[in-house]
Amino acid sequence: MVVGSLELHLRMDGCRTLKEKRRVLRPLIERLRRDLRASVAEVGDNDLWNVATIGLACVGPSRIAVESVLDSAEQIANEYGEIRVEGILREVY
Repeated sequence: MVVGSLELHLRMDGCRTLKEKRRVLRPLIERLRRDLRASVAEVGDNDLWNVATIGLACVGPSRIAVESVLDSAEQIANEYGEIRVEGILREVY
């Protein structure tokens, strides 16, 4: 069994309130959950309106399978329109 985790540090320059931040983040989190079947949650910067930290975790039978999920998550986040990825912390156990 292989476990992978991904921490994405995000910036949303267009957001001016926490409500706007949630409007932008919620679809990204739901897409990651749905498409990758991974556990995803906002894990930091909850009270800041223009930045967020999202954590993603997945389990797979091999390192290759887990790396593929983490690669896909990074790609989805990088291509998401209103969000800029500022940092990534990636670990595979």
